[in-house]
Amino acid sequence: MEIGVSTFVETTPDVETGKVVSHAQRIREVVEEIVLADQVGLDVFGVGEHHRADFAASSPAVLLAAAASQTKRIRLTSAVTVLSSADPVRVFQDFATLDAISNGRAEIMAGRGSFIESFPLFGYDLADYDELFEEKLDLLLKIRDSEIVSWSGKHRPAIHQKGVYPRPVQHPLPVWIGSGGNSESVIRAGILGLPLVLAIIGGRPVQFAPLVELYKKAAAHAGHDVSKLTVASHSHGFIAEETEVAADKFFPSTQQVMNVLGRERGWGHYGRASFDAARSFEGALYVGDSKTVADKIIHLRKNVGITRFMLHVPVGSMPHENVMKAIELLGKEVAPIVKDEVAKWETSLGNE
Repeated sequence: MEIGVSTFVETTPDVETGKVVSHAQRIREVVEEIVLADQVGLDVFGVGEHHRADFAASSPAVLLAAAASQTKRIRLTSAVTVLSSADPVRVFQDFATLDAISNGRAEIMAGRGSFIESFPLFGYDLADYDELFEEKLDLLLKIRDSEIVSWSGKHRPAIHQKGVYPRPVQHPLPVWIGSGGNSESVIRAGILGLPLVLAIIGGRPVQFAPLVELYKKAAAHAGHDVSKLTVASHSHGFIAEETEVAADKFFPSTQQVMNVLGRERGWGHYGRASFDAARSFEGALYVGDSKTVADKIIHLRKNVGITRFMLHVPVGSMPHENVMKAIELLGKEVAPIVKDEVAKWETSLGNE
Protein backbone atom coordinates (compact mmCIF):
# COMPACT_ATOMS: atom_id res chain seq x y z
CA MET A 1 0.00 0.00 0.00
CA GLU A 2 1.51 3.31 -1.12
CA ILE A 3 0.55 6.76 0.16
CA GLY A 4 1.39 10.01 -1.59
CA VAL A 5 0.42 13.51 -2.67
CA SER A 6 -0.64 15.18 -5.90
CA THR A 7 -0.92 18.83 -6.87
CA PHE A 8 -1.86 21.01 -9.83
CA VAL A 9 0.39 23.82 -8.51
CA GLU A 10 -2.59 26.14 -8.11
CA THR A 11 -2.29 29.94 -8.25
CA THR A 12 -5.85 31.00 -7.52
CA PRO A 13 -6.62 34.26 -5.66
CA ASP A 14 -6.35 34.16 -1.89
CA VAL A 15 -9.90 33.91 -0.56
CA GLU A 16 -9.36 36.62 2.07
CA THR A 17 -7.00 39.08 0.38
CA GLY A 18 -7.57 38.44 -3.32
CA LYS A 19 -3.81 38.33 -3.88
CA VAL A 20 -2.35 35.78 -6.28
CA VAL A 21 0.97 34.07 -5.63
CA SER A 22 3.26 34.25 -8.65
CA HIS A 23 3.80 31.13 -10.72
CA ALA A 24 7.50 31.24 -9.82
CA GLN A 25 6.85 31.34 -6.08
CA ARG A 26 4.27 28.55 -6.20
CA ILE A 27 6.59 26.34 -8.23
CA ARG A 28 9.36 26.83 -5.65
CA GLU A 29 6.88 26.03 -2.87
CA VAL A 30 5.92 22.76 -4.55
CA VAL A 31 9.57 21.72 -4.74
CA GLU A 32 9.71 22.26 -0.96
CA GLU A 33 6.54 20.17 -0.57
CA ILE A 34 8.07 17.30 -2.55
CA VAL A 35 11.24 17.42 -0.44
CA LEU A 36 9.17 17.32 2.77
CA ALA A 37 7.06 14.44 1.43
CA ASP A 38 10.27 12.47 0.89
CA GLN A 39 11.56 13.32 4.37
CA VAL A 40 8.37 12.13 6.11
CA GLY A 41 8.40 8.83 4.26
CA LEU A 42 5.67 9.25 1.65
CA ASP A 43 5.90 6.98 -1.38
CA VAL A 44 4.97 9.17 -4.34
CA PHE A 45 4.38 12.78 -5.40
CA GLY A 46 2.47 13.70 -8.56
CA VAL A 47 2.28 16.98 -10.47
CA GLY A 48 -0.51 17.60 -12.97
CA GLU A 49 -0.09 19.29 -16.35
CA HIS A 50 -2.27 22.34 -17.09
CA HIS A 51 -2.07 25.31 -19.44
CA ARG A 52 -4.08 28.05 -17.75
CA ALA A 53 -3.38 30.98 -15.44
CA ASP A 54 -4.69 29.36 -12.24
CA PHE A 55 -2.24 26.42 -12.42
CA ALA A 56 1.52 26.90 -12.71
CA ALA A 57 2.73 23.47 -13.85
CA SER A 58 2.65 23.25 -17.63
CA SER A 59 5.83 21.13 -17.52
CA PRO A 60 5.63 18.60 -14.67
CA ALA A 61 8.84 16.80 -15.65
CA VAL A 62 10.90 19.97 -15.20
CA LEU A 63 9.38 20.71 -11.80
CA LEU A 64 9.83 17.11 -10.66
CA ALA A 65 13.44 17.15 -11.86
CA ALA A 66 14.09 20.18 -9.65
CA ALA A 67 13.03 18.08 -6.67
CA ALA A 68 14.68 14.86 -7.82
CA SER A 69 18.22 15.82 -6.80
CA GLN A 70 16.96 16.93 -3.36
CA THR A 71 15.10 13.69 -2.59
CA LYS A 72 16.17 10.12 -1.96
CA ARG A 73 13.34 7.60 -2.26
CA ILE A 74 10.02 9.18 -3.18
CA ARG A 75 8.65 8.30 -6.62
CA LEU A 76 7.98 11.23 -8.94
CA THR A 77 5.10 11.17 -11.42
CA SER A 78 3.00 13.35 -13.64
CA ALA A 79 -0.64 13.52 -12.57
CA VAL A 80 -1.47 13.57 -15.44
CA THR A 81 0.49 14.15 -18.63
CA VAL A 82 -2.05 15.27 -21.24
CA LEU A 83 -0.76 12.80 -23.79
CA SER A 84 -3.36 13.64 -26.45
CA SER A 85 -1.82 17.07 -27.07
CA ALA A 86 1.82 16.12 -26.40
CA ASP A 87 4.53 14.51 -28.50
CA PRO A 88 5.18 11.01 -27.09
CA VAL A 89 8.84 11.17 -28.14
CA ARG A 90 9.39 14.30 -26.09
CA VAL A 91 7.34 12.98 -23.17
CA PHE A 92 9.47 9.86 -23.04
CA GLN A 93 12.71 11.85 -23.29
CA ASP A 94 11.65 14.22 -20.49
CA PHE A 95 10.72 11.42 -18.12
CA ALA A 96 13.71 9.28 -19.03
CA THR A 97 15.83 12.30 -18.09
CA LEU A 98 13.91 12.63 -14.82
CA ASP A 99 14.49 8.91 -14.26
CA ALA A 100 18.23 9.44 -14.63
CA ILE A 101 18.33 12.41 -12.23
CA SER A 102 16.26 10.53 -9.64
CA ASN A 103 18.08 7.22 -10.26
CA GLY A 104 14.99 5.26 -11.23
CA ARG A 105 12.08 7.00 -9.48
CA ALA A 106 10.18 8.52 -12.43
CA GLU A 107 6.71 7.56 -13.64
CA ILE A 108 4.37 8.79 -16.37
CA MET A 109 0.67 9.03 -15.66
CA ALA A 110 -0.93 9.38 -19.10
CA GLY A 111 -4.42 10.78 -19.58
CA ARG A 112 -6.66 12.64 -21.98
CA GLY A 113 -7.11 15.50 -19.53
CA SER A 114 -10.27 17.01 -18.07
CA PHE A 115 -9.16 20.50 -19.19
CA ILE A 116 -8.95 21.23 -22.91
CA GLU A 117 -6.71 24.33 -23.10
CA SER A 118 -3.74 22.37 -24.42
CA PHE A 119 -5.56 21.27 -27.58
CA PRO A 120 -5.88 24.65 -29.31
CA LEU A 121 -2.57 25.75 -27.78
CA PHE A 122 -0.69 22.98 -29.59
CA GLY A 123 -2.89 22.93 -32.68
CA TYR A 124 -5.06 19.86 -32.11
CA ASP A 125 -8.73 19.41 -32.95
CA LEU A 126 -10.99 18.42 -30.06
CA ALA A 127 -12.94 16.30 -32.51
CA ASP A 128 -9.95 13.94 -32.42
CA TYR A 129 -9.92 13.80 -28.58
CA ASP A 130 -10.15 10.01 -28.22
CA GLU A 131 -8.26 9.07 -31.37
CA LEU A 132 -5.30 11.26 -30.42
CA PHE A 133 -4.92 9.55 -27.06
CA GLU A 134 -5.08 6.02 -28.45
CA GLU A 135 -2.55 6.75 -31.17
CA LYS A 136 -0.10 8.58 -28.93
CA LEU A 137 -0.31 6.00 -26.18
CA ASP A 138 0.57 3.35 -28.76
CA LEU A 139 3.67 5.31 -29.79
CA LEU A 140 4.71 6.03 -26.19
CA LEU A 141 4.60 2.34 -25.31
CA LYS A 142 6.57 1.40 -28.43
CA ILE A 143 9.27 3.92 -27.48
CA ARG A 144 9.29 2.58 -23.95
CA ASP A 145 9.72 -1.01 -25.09
CA SER A 146 12.23 -0.49 -27.95
CA GLU A 147 15.27 1.74 -28.33
CA ILE A 148 14.88 1.79 -32.13
CA VAL A 149 11.36 2.65 -33.24
CA SER A 150 9.37 2.32 -36.44
CA TRP A 151 5.82 3.67 -36.23
CA SER A 152 3.18 5.40 -38.35
CA GLY A 153 -0.14 7.00 -37.47
CA LYS A 154 -2.67 9.59 -38.53
CA HIS A 155 -1.87 12.58 -36.33
CA ARG A 156 1.95 12.57 -36.16
CA PRO A 157 4.68 12.11 -38.78
CA ALA A 158 5.90 8.55 -39.08
CA ILE A 159 9.14 7.32 -37.52
CA HIS A 160 11.35 4.83 -39.35
CA GLN A 161 14.13 3.07 -37.51
CA LYS A 162 14.99 6.00 -35.25
CA GLY A 163 16.53 5.77 -31.79
CA VAL A 164 14.95 7.64 -28.87
CA TYR A 165 17.32 8.79 -26.12
CA PRO A 166 18.19 8.88 -23.29
CA ARG A 167 17.03 5.46 -22.16
CA PRO A 168 15.67 5.37 -18.60
CA VAL A 169 17.19 3.68 -15.56
CA GLN A 170 14.00 1.64 -15.10
CA HIS A 171 13.05 -0.94 -17.69
CA PRO A 172 10.30 -0.56 -18.41
CA LEU A 173 9.65 3.05 -17.38
CA PRO A 174 6.30 2.90 -15.51
CA VAL A 175 3.35 4.24 -17.50
CA TRP A 176 0.01 4.55 -15.70
CA ILE A 177 -3.38 5.23 -17.28
CA GLY A 178 -5.35 8.02 -15.62
CA SER A 179 -9.14 7.76 -15.73
CA GLY A 180 -12.00 9.83 -14.42
CA GLY A 181 -14.20 6.76 -14.31
CA ASN A 182 -14.74 6.08 -18.00
CA SER A 183 -15.24 2.35 -18.58
CA GLU A 184 -13.44 2.48 -21.94
CA SER A 185 -10.26 3.87 -20.39
CA VAL A 186 -10.41 1.30 -17.60
CA ILE A 187 -10.77 -1.53 -20.11
CA ARG A 188 -7.91 -0.11 -22.20
CA ALA A 189 -5.61 -0.10 -19.16
CA GLY A 190 -6.57 -3.68 -18.37
CA ILE A 191 -6.01 -4.95 -21.90
CA LEU A 192 -2.59 -3.29 -21.97
CA GLY A 193 -1.74 -4.55 -18.49
CA LEU A 194 -0.89 -1.03 -17.33
CA PRO A 195 -1.42 0.30 -13.80
CA LEU A 196 -4.60 2.36 -13.37
CA VAL A 197 -5.25 5.56 -11.43
CA LEU A 198 -8.83 6.69 -10.80
CA ALA A 199 -9.78 10.30 -10.09
CA ILE A 200 -12.23 9.75 -7.23
CA ILE A 201 -13.34 13.31 -6.54
CA GLY A 202 -17.10 13.03 -6.24
CA GLY A 203 -19.96 10.75 -5.27
CA ARG A 204 -19.29 7.66 -3.17
CA PRO A 205 -15.85 6.12 -3.67
CA VAL A 206 -17.21 2.59 -3.22
CA GLN A 207 -19.10 3.10 -6.50
CA PHE A 208 -15.72 2.75 -8.25
CA ALA A 209 -15.39 -0.89 -7.17
CA PRO A 210 -17.14 -2.23 -10.31
CA LEU A 211 -14.68 -0.28 -12.47
CA VAL A 212 -11.76 -1.92 -10.69
CA GLU A 213 -13.35 -5.32 -11.29
CA LEU A 214 -13.88 -4.43 -14.96
CA TYR A 215 -10.22 -3.45 -15.20
CA LYS A 216 -9.12 -6.76 -13.71
CA LYS A 217 -11.43 -8.78 -15.95
CA ALA A 218 -10.09 -7.01 -19.06
CA ALA A 219 -6.53 -7.69 -17.90
CA ALA A 220 -7.22 -11.35 -17.20
CA HIS A 221 -8.91 -11.75 -20.58
CA ALA A 222 -5.80 -10.28 -22.22
CA GLY A 223 -3.59 -12.78 -20.41
CA HIS A 224 -2.06 -10.52 -17.76
CA ASP A 225 -1.34 -11.61 -14.19
CA VAL A 226 -4.09 -9.88 -12.21
CA SER A 227 -2.18 -10.30 -8.94
CA LYS A 228 0.47 -7.89 -10.24
CA LEU A 229 -1.97 -5.11 -11.20
CA THR A 230 -1.84 -1.87 -9.25
CA VAL A 231 -4.72 0.60 -8.83
CA ALA A 232 -4.40 4.11 -7.44
CA SER A 233 -6.88 6.76 -6.38
CA HIS A 234 -6.47 10.51 -6.67
CA SER A 235 -8.73 12.24 -4.14
CA HIS A 236 -9.10 15.75 -2.73
CA GLY A 237 -8.36 16.25 0.95
CA PHE A 238 -6.62 18.01 3.81
CA ILE A 239 -5.31 17.02 7.24
CA ALA A 240 -4.99 19.04 10.45
CA GLU A 241 -4.67 18.26 14.15
CA GLU A 242 -8.47 18.42 14.56
CA THR A 243 -11.17 17.45 12.07
CA GLU A 244 -13.22 20.64 12.31
CA VAL A 245 -10.09 22.75 11.99
CA ALA A 246 -9.17 20.83 8.84
CA ALA A 247 -12.64 21.37 7.40
CA ASP A 248 -12.71 25.08 8.18
CA LYS A 249 -9.27 25.63 6.65
CA PHE A 250 -9.92 23.57 3.52
CA PHE A 251 -13.44 24.70 2.65
CA PRO A 252 -12.97 28.36 1.53
CA SER A 253 -10.38 27.76 -1.20
CA THR A 254 -12.07 24.53 -2.28
CA GLN A 255 -15.41 26.30 -2.62
CA GLN A 256 -13.81 29.07 -4.66
CA VAL A 257 -12.24 26.65 -7.15
CA MET A 258 -15.29 24.42 -7.42
CA ASN A 259 -17.55 27.38 -8.18
CA VAL A 260 -15.16 28.79 -10.79
CA LEU A 261 -15.07 25.41 -12.52
CA GLY A 262 -18.80 25.08 -11.97
CA ARG A 263 -19.49 28.25 -13.92
CA GLU A 264 -17.27 26.97 -16.74
CA ARG A 265 -18.91 23.55 -16.85
CA GLY A 266 -22.48 24.24 -15.83
CA TRP A 267 -22.38 22.71 -12.36
CA GLY A 268 -24.60 23.84 -9.51
CA HIS A 269 -23.40 26.06 -6.66
CA TYR A 270 -20.92 24.40 -4.30
CA GLY A 271 -21.71 25.29 -0.69
CA ARG A 272 -20.82 24.12 2.80
CA ALA A 273 -23.58 21.50 2.83
CA SER A 274 -22.12 19.82 -0.26
CA PHE A 275 -18.66 20.01 1.24
CA ASP A 276 -19.73 18.51 4.57
CA ALA A 277 -21.61 15.70 2.83
CA ALA A 278 -18.50 14.86 0.79
CA ARG A 279 -16.32 14.63 3.90
CA SER A 280 -18.63 12.09 5.53
CA PHE A 281 -17.26 8.56 5.89
CA GLU A 282 -18.75 7.42 2.57
CA GLY A 283 -17.93 10.67 0.74
CA ALA A 284 -15.06 11.50 -1.62
CA LEU A 285 -13.35 14.24 0.44
CA TYR A 286 -10.54 13.03 2.71
CA VAL A 287 -10.65 15.90 5.20
CA GLY A 288 -10.06 15.64 8.93
CA ASP A 289 -7.58 14.66 11.58
CA SER A 290 -5.11 11.85 10.93
CA LYS A 291 -7.33 9.06 12.28
CA THR A 292 -10.36 10.22 10.28
CA VAL A 293 -8.42 10.35 7.03
CA ALA A 294 -6.64 7.06 7.70
CA ASP A 295 -9.93 5.26 8.39
CA LYS A 296 -11.37 6.49 5.09
CA ILE A 297 -8.30 5.36 3.14
CA ILE A 298 -8.46 1.92 4.78
CA HIS A 299 -12.15 1.72 3.86
CA LEU A 300 -11.25 2.57 0.26
CA ARG A 301 -8.59 -0.13 0.16
CA LYS A 302 -10.86 -2.81 1.58
CA ASN A 303 -13.91 -1.99 -0.55
CA VAL A 304 -12.47 -0.74 -3.85
CA GLY A 305 -9.10 -2.47 -3.98
CA ILE A 306 -6.75 0.47 -4.45
CA THR A 307 -3.06 -0.15 -3.77
CA ARG A 308 -1.93 3.50 -3.92
CA PHE A 309 -3.68 6.54 -2.44
CA MET A 310 -2.76 10.07 -3.54
CA LEU A 311 -4.11 12.98 -1.51
CA HIS A 312 -4.64 16.00 -3.74
CA VAL A 313 -3.82 19.03 -1.61
CA PRO A 314 -4.63 21.85 -1.89
CA VAL A 315 -7.53 22.25 -4.33
CA GLY A 316 -7.30 26.06 -4.33
CA SER A 317 -4.56 28.33 -3.01
CA MET A 318 -3.86 27.82 0.70
CA PRO A 319 -1.05 29.11 2.90
CA HIS A 320 2.10 27.14 2.13
CA GLU A 321 2.64 26.33 5.80
CA ASN A 322 -0.81 24.70 6.01
CA VAL A 323 -0.06 22.48 3.02
CA MET A 324 3.31 21.54 4.50
CA LYS A 325 1.66 20.59 7.79
CA ALA A 326 -0.89 18.41 5.99
CA ILE A 327 1.91 16.61 4.14
CA GLU A 328 3.78 16.10 7.41
CA LEU A 329 0.72 14.58 9.08
CA LEU A 330 0.04 12.38 6.04
CA GLY A 331 3.53 10.94 6.18
CA LYS A 332 4.11 10.72 9.92
CA GLU A 333 0.65 9.76 11.16
CA VAL A 334 -1.78 8.73 8.42
CA ALA A 335 0.50 6.48 6.37
CA PRO A 336 1.68 4.34 9.32
CA ILE A 337 -1.91 3.77 10.49
CA VAL A 338 -3.03 2.78 7.00
CA LYS A 339 -0.10 0.50 6.23
CA ASP A 340 -0.29 -1.25 9.59
CA GLU A 341 -4.02 -1.91 9.28
CA VAL A 342 -3.77 -3.05 5.65
CA ALA A 343 -0.95 -5.45 6.54
CA LYS A 344 -3.02 -6.95 9.38
CA TRP A 345 -6.09 -7.23 7.13
CA GLU A 346 -4.16 -8.95 4.34
CA THR A 347 -2.60 -11.36 6.84
CA SER A 348 -6.03 -12.28 8.16
CA LEU A 349 -7.29 -12.88 4.63
CA GLY A 350 -4.34 -15.13 3.93
CA ASN A 351 -5.07 -17.18 7.05
CA GLU A 352 -8.71 -17.81 6.15
